[in-house]
Amino acid sequence: MNVGITLGTWWQPLFAVLALAAGAVVHATVGPQAAATTWWIGLGIAALAPLAGTWRAARAGNFATDVVAALAIIGALALKQPIAGLIVVLMQTGGEALERYAMGRATAAVRALEDAAPRIAHRDGVDIPVDAIAVGDLLLVRPGELVPCDGVVVRGESTVDTSRLTGESAPREVTAGATLLSGMANGDGSFTLRATARAGDSQYARIVELVRSAQESKAPLQRLADRYAVWFTPLTLLVCGVTWLVSDDPLRVLAVLVVATPCPLILATPIAMIGGINRAARRQVIVRSGLALERLSRLRTVVFDKTGTLTLGTPRVAAVHPAQARASADVLRLAGALEQHSGHPLAASVVTAARVVSPELPEPESVVESPGRGVRGRVDGHDVVIGSAGYVRSNLPATTGDAIPAHGTTAALRATVAVDGAFAGTIEFAESIRPSAAPLLRRLAALGIRRTVLLSGDHPTNAAAIAGELGIAEAVGDLLPGDKVDRVAALSRDAGPVMMVGDGTNDAPALSRADVGVALADHGGGITAESADAVLLVPDLERVADAIEISRRTLAIARQSIVVGLGLSAIGMVAAALGYLAPVPGAIAQEAIDVAVILNALRAAGGPR
Repeated sequence: MNVGITLGTWWQPLFAVLALAAGAVVHATVGPQAAATTWWIGLGIAALAPLAGTWRAARAGNFATDVVAALAIIGALALKQPIAGLIVVLMQTGGEALERYAMGRATAAVRALEDAAPRIAHRDGVDIPVDAIAVGDLLLVRPGELVPCDGVVVRGESTVDTSRLTGESAPREVTAGATLLSGMANGDGSFTLRATARAGDSQYARIVELVRSAQESKAPLQRLADRYAVWFTPLTLLVCGVTWLVSDDPLRVLAVLVVATPCPLILATPIAMIGGINRAARRQVIVRSGLALERLSRLRTVVFDKTGTLTLGTPRVAAVHPAQARASADVLRLAGALEQHSGHPLAASVVTAARVVSPELPEPESVVESPGRGVRGRVDGHDVVIGSAGYVRSNLPATTGDAIPAHGTTAALRATVAVDGAFAGTIEFAESIRPSAAPLLRRLAALGIRRTVLLSGDHPTNAAAIAGELGIAEAVGDLLPGDKVDRVAALSRDAGPVMMVGDGTNDAPALSRADVGVALADHGGGITAESADAVLLVPDLERVADAIEISRRTLAIARQSIVVGLGLSAIGMVAAALGYLAPVPGAIAQEAIDVAVILNALRAAGGPR
């Protein structure tokens, strides 16, 4: 449900205001007796919901900010002080409504994941729901479709985008024998898949369940207001007891309760949180709730995904290794010209790099592409082939093809190039680090973040290389979504509050499990953003540091408002206990304190950033 300014959220404080106003009108037109009856009826109706809520919380063992307010309402009912009671109801329910508004909307992460799951599979030429898939079924996966279940490729060739699940930035070439996971996105080719698991037991279904369980297992955070109420509520009850013993005057006790109604606790935090959330939004960071903003202020560890988060997600040409008697610029120019007509995800990177050495690329002829494997054609009268080593070898004479070096077991991504029937060289790709990644890490260190960790589904060598370049001491690769959740949970237990920054579907469970999950909306959005506590609307990682700074300032202002407000309330309690404040003037005095608290809390919406 979207929690905002709705009738369901605000009807209680609005009803209290209307009851007070109606009584005032009746007092002026009919008389004080009728006005008292109006206020009495209004209090009886308005008090039901907050008293019931306090009772439910007390039965659950939560004796927090609402207890004193509830006692004040009960005292007003018992002593027939409806105006004081209605003011207390207004303060309590208005504060709760503000807090619910500050908490933002409930996440729809699980629903979003389920909506994006594969729905249809093709078996024996017939479309079937994925729930009907049985282990051993042969399924056709068409271009652009999601893999419907975990399985093994039986025949066909293509490329699949695995970044949503594993974080690998480069598409994976698949041929017969390749093992695939549900939720991977097929490229331009088609292939037949033998199901090795039912859809409900496959990787995508496990991600849905991981998000659900991660959200449920996230440790609850005691509200800032409740932490102060731990000592303020007993102190208030002690003052009430002493006042009763000394004065034997129930109206004095009620006045103490009314003045002590912890509106600085009820109001200061949500108003400051709303201001902080709005301030973060102006910095293009959407923080979903006041609770998330509070957690942001307490962070000690930050965990990063790699692909699409610390890196841009699109590989670039890092190096050209020409064969003997070939110039690297010539190899790149011919390859780039041919790739202009290719639909392979890496083709654009080759074309971009080639235009640096040759701004005007020739137009290729007789282009033939094998989806997921490579492309061949003629460029300036030369026969050019580019693609996987196996594809290029298959397009060359046996004796010439044997000269092509194997790529080995290295994690580096390469394309092989042949010209006029001879091996011409290889093109090596690497990921580009986001320009804002290094400045962010420097700012995190200045903010006192003690530990930064990189968790990736990509090859450990690639993860370590990016971590080393950025100065991140800890890097782990080859992680599935469940592995990331386990790592984040362990860090949260051992190293204090943890933030996870990610961008892909594979990050969604870890984002949900982290104390604060931050998603990049420009590179995934949707499911990932729904799983996160905060979303960056612009591809600038430094906004993460901005959000932390804003959260810390917001919490400092909230604490200041609480301390000053409770100090003024304590002075009012002493005055009420000595008989200098009756219940209604006490309620008015408490309202004046509330105004001061609100004005101070509103400062959270401003600031240098």
